[in-house]
Parts: sequence; C-alpha cells; structure tokens
Amino acid sequence: MASSSSATSGAAYPKLFGTDGVRGVANVFPMTSEIAMQLGRALAFLIRRGTHRHRVIIGKDTRLSGYMLEQALASGIMSMGVDVALLGPMPTPAISHLTNSMRCDAGAVISASHNPYQDNGIKFFWRDGFKLPDETESKIEQLIFEKSLDSLRPTATKIGGAIRLDDARGRYIEYLKNSFPRELALDGIKLVVDCANGAAYRVAPEVLEELGAKVIRLGVTPDGKNINHRCGALHPEDLQKAVLKHKAQIGIALDGDADRLIVVDEKGQVVDGDAIMAICTGELVQRKALKKNTLVTTVMSNVGLERAVKAWGVKVVRTKVGDRYVVEEMRKHGYSFGGEQSGHLVFLDQATTGDGTLAALNVLAVMGRAQKPLSELTRIFQPVPQVLLNVVVKEKRELSNLPDVLKAIAAIEKKLGKDGRVLVRYSGTEPKVRVLVEGPDAKKIKAYAEEIGDALRAALG
Repeated sequence: MASSSSATSGAAYPKLFGTDGVRGVANVFPMTSEIAMQLGRALAFLIRRGTHRHRVIIGKDTRLSGYMLEQALASGIMSMGVDVALLGPMPTPAISHLTNSMRCDAGAVISASHNPYQDNGIKFFWRDGFKLPDETESKIEQLIFEKSLDSLRPTATKIGGAIRLDDARGRYIEYLKNSFPRELALDGIKLVVDCANGAAYRVAPEVLEELGAKVIRLGVTPDGKNINHRCGALHPEDLQKAVLKHKAQIGIALDGDADRLIVVDEKGQVVDGDAIMAICTGELVQRKALKKNTLVTTVMSNVGLERAVKAWGVKVVRTKVGDRYVVEEMRKHGYSFGGEQSGHLVFLDQATTGDGTLAALNVLAVMGRAQKPLSELTRIFQPVPQVLLNVVVKEKRELSNLPDVLKAIAAIEKKLGKDGRVLVRYSGTEPKVRVLVEGPDAKKIKAYAEEIGDALRAALG
C-alpha cells in the first residue's frame, strides 16, 4: 500500500503546515523570523471575537533558535492587538492543557519535537486545547500569502502586550499529580527518567519525585544544542544501561517536547508505543473505562497490537500518521484511548493531546494496580517482524507518478500475500520517505524494504 500524504497537493497557496505544525531548519524558509511573525498575525486575526482582551500563551523547548522565533511570533500576535503570555521551556502538552485551563484564546508551541537542534517548528492549539484542524491551518496560509492583514494594524492601547507567566510549571505539575490515582503512590519505586535535554527537563522529574519515586535523572542539562542528541525517546540506549545499573523498576524516555513516551522494563528491554497501548488497553478494559471498546491507532502500528487487544474483544481503528488524526477520530466517534507506535499516547478523558509524562503515570498506575513488573505485563504483546526504512529524498513527488516505485511495491506485496503488508509514505516533518514492511520472516522483510528503498532513491535522488 502506498500513500503520499505530504506530497504536493496543488493548493493555491504554498504549504507551510505538515502533520505537526510548521517545521524546518531554523532561519531557513519556512522557519524564519519573518514567517513566525506572519503566523502570529494570522493566528491573532482568527481568534479575535467580541470586545474583550484576547490572549495567547507561548511555550517552547530548549533549542537555541527558540529565543529568535519566540520574539518574532509574539511580535506578530501583539501587532494584531492580542496579548501574549510567555511560558519559557514547557512541554507541548502543558501548553495544550494551560490554553484550556487558563481560558486563553489559543496556545503556541515553538518546537521541532524529536528533530535535531538545528530544526525548529511552530504549532498551535485552539482555545479548547486541541490542535488546529487542517482547514484552519489552510486559512492561516491563505491570510499570510494573500497579505490581507497588511493594512490591519491597531495602534495606541489596542496593541497587544506581553507578560512572563512564572507559575506555569507549577500549574502543570499539579495537573499531572492530580491525574495519578489517589489510592496509589510511587513510594519505594526506583525509576530512571530521560528528558532528552528538552522541554520536560524540570517538570517530569519533579512530578515523579513529588509522587514519591526515587528518580535518577538523565537528559536534564540542556544547552540549546543537545536536545534529542543521543538521548530521549529516539535514543534509549543510555536509559537501558542506567536501568540495569541502578536496578530500577522502569525507565522513562521522553522526546524533546515531551509529547511522546518510550519505556524500558526492569530487564533493560525497550517497550514501544504499540506495547504500551496493549498494556493500557487491557487495564482500561478491566476497569470498563475504554469507551466503545475501541482503540485508535495509525497505519504504522504493528499488526501484533490488533492481535493482542483482540483477546479482550477490542476493535482497532486505524488513521493516517499523526497524533492529531488519532485525536480527530477519537473526538468524532467518542473513543477514549489511542496513540502511535512512536509513543504519542492520548488518554482523551485526561488530556487533549499526546502527553509523555501523563502516559508514563498511566503505565505506573497499571503496574501499581497489577503488582506486576513491566516485563511481565508486556507479554500480552507479540509483535510481527517489522522493518521501517527512512529514505532521504531531494523532492516529494506523488508516489502515483513513480511507476518503478509502484512496480517494486506491487512485487513485494505479491511475495508477502496475506502474511504481511507494505506501507510507503512521505514524512510530514522531514525530507524523507518512510518504508514499512511487515511479515513473518525478519530477514526477508529487511531485504524487501531495501528493494523499495533503492527504487525510491533512483526515482527521487
């Protein structure tokens, strides 16, 4: 199966937004101060309603370029008569929560999530704490490229102002602590948390310690350049070693903006988003807390997840890649739990977006209620061999216009038959094509993925 969700769509305006906001190399289009200012102006224009003073909160991760983009984005918002509250380094889900709880008109996050430090991004939350739908992002692009806001410039007291919100971290910590079941505690639990030198470098350890855990901290010394560098959810190797060294019950790995979670069991084995979903689904079913007995995930999740939850009669609904699409499906049909293999986990009864720290607390709650080690809980999930190959490309052309690539995909699908599947899609955040091959023979599927990768390299350079 092939898709091209991020390929050129023929829209009337240049495409700024991908699957998770606007993202790219900092100080290179579209991640420039000029575009950041225009994004701020367009957002401010869309949120204005009534005569009250409007407010947007802005958070960021720990990248060096965050200062530059923060000032530009705030300037654009204020230039349209909207006030700004600057929160400094804060997890993406914290902005989602605080936008709603503080009754702000919108929230903005300056982060490139799991990308290296030289990249950055901007994403928005609406007043209800949910990410903007595609049509609203398209409207922002239209406002920017039509230059329809250039003549709208308030003056005097109608210009927006700015404050720094010093108690934002404390507010978010209390919210997270209150999400943990009151009948449980983390007293006596030893754990390692790797914050990827990112936005949760203070929040996550403090929450876990205040709930009683003995915490060994990794990735908590950001310097503007070391975010996600050989640490965090994408690089759990040091976390695995630390769990074994300190004989911890669990290791917790977050990414740069702390909206995704990967964990390590007490034996040092990595537990990905699919396995975490299987564990949490079983516990939700047991407590009769899984609405409509349905789990929502994406096309990237391993078929082993479907087989695992089938034991409880749970239906699996798949969406295209991106936690925002998981959330949209959940809201549309009244589901309560979903996520991605990459570690975006959404407990919609508790949060409006993926939250790595909140998800970690849910895993710890499952362990506490079951009184079982994590390695035992993960036995429910037996993944089918899966290979994910990332192919760097110079351009993103419609896959349907690449006959040699389609021929290679069809040949592999024929070899796999009903025992496997192929998914080829463009990344929404990087200049890459992702090739996923699933099947019973690990050695064969690796070779199959490389065959498709070779065809893509030949076609797209």
